[in-house]
Amino acid sequence: MTERRQKIIHYITWCSMGALLAFTIYGMKSGILTDRSQMEALVSKSGIYGPLLFVLIQIVQVVIPIIPGGVTCAVGVVLFGAWEGLLYNYIGIVIGSFINFYLARRYGKCFVQALVKEETYEKYAGWLERGKKFDKFFALAIFFPCAPDDFLCMLAGLTRMSFKKFSTIILLGKPASIAIYSLALVYAGTWLGGVLV
Repeated sequence: MTERRQKIIHYITWCSMGALLAFTIYGMKSGILTDRSQMEALVSKSGIYGPLLFVLIQIVQVVIPIIPGGVTCAVGVVLFGAWEGLLYNYIGIVIGSFINFYLARRYGKCFVQALVKEETYEKYAGWLERGKKFDKFFALAIFFPCAPDDFLCMLAGLTRMSFKKFSTIILLGKPASIAIYSLALVYAGTWLGGVLV
């Protein structure tokens, strides 16, 4: 890769991160990233751009871990229905996962540690030295909905795992975990609502 191309990629990366950060700050101040009802209202009012806005929100919650992923997954299903909601959740989460892997691979351990709690990093850092065992652990973790997926995608970027293997695991493993997580949250909320009425 030429030096000029590296500079262009570096520039695009930081511009994109700046845009995501700016959107996050706006979202936090306006409440759309902290209040589920406001998030739903904004996406609903956005018309044909609603799905695009929702995918952007999903990317933000993966890359900048300030919003509980369960909130956005449930919002997707509530607003767009089971199948469309699953699709938009999937697109946003997969793009965010790819970004996390790329950023960790490019900027290294210090970058990852700056974004996650030290105890979280230390809890899983031992897997970095386990080679193919990490690959198997990662594949299982991505399939199950309760694992810290966003952080593990960064951790994968610090290993020798190829992007091809990483993308295969994400593309095949994410649909099941997103579906289980999204639908479980929605139906649990509906059940609780029925019980409390």
